[in-house]
Amino acid sequence: MKAMILAAGLGTRMRPLTLKTPKPLLKVADRALIEYHIERLVRAGIKEIVINHAWLGSQIEEYLGDGSKYGVSIYYSAESEPLETAGGIRKALSLLASGGEKQFLLVNGDVFTNFPFEALLADSDESHLVLVPNPEHNPNGDFGLQHGYVNSDDKIGYTFSGISRLSIEMFEGIALDEKAPLAPLLREQMAEGKVSGELFEGFWADIGTPERLDEINRLVLGNQINGL
Repeated sequence: MKAMILAAGLGTRMRPLTLKTPKPLLKVADRALIEYHIERLVRAGIKEIVINHAWLGSQIEEYLGDGSKYGVSIYYSAESEPLETAGGIRKALSLLASGGEKQFLLVNGDVFTNFPFEALLADSDESHLVLVPNPEHNPNGDFGLQHGYVNSDDKIGYTFSGISRLSIEMFEGIALDEKAPLAPLLREQMAEGKVSGELFEGFWADIGTPERLDEINRLVLGNQINGL
């Protein structure tokens, strides 16, 4: 199974930090945010990673290279402008399925977590979402979780962590270079009972503001996050 790291956002909420640096290359304890994902994916057994990019994307390619220094093969999917999550995945689909894979592991580049990625490598035909308790900035959550399956019931909602195992087939109906969000596709699958899920209560944070980045730096430098 390959993994994809979403790194095509404009980083608007992180300005002025992202005016000259793409968000995935912002530093936590002298390492780029995206490196934490790459290194932990490699430890989980991932051999190939696809990274999409748009804003200042050439910097990401120059910084990470072909992945050999991390012990993995990295491939890039460049977007002239961000295509949103599903659109970006569709553009990268040929890379994700080049070996006949039916699923891939997806990680948002702007989250920080100690979730064990190896838990998503199980052989299954179902898409699988990792949910987390609602943070202050998303108090109502995104999806519900009942009996191991994710639904659209926001009355018992949790927040989608940006970590998942998804089906290649789910994205084949999207036109190439079409802007398309992920949530509608997930809800279609949920309605058919095809999306399993779990609640992760370890460390997870959405690095959406400079203040949150500062907090992550403080925790990492203080060795307060296990399993990184």
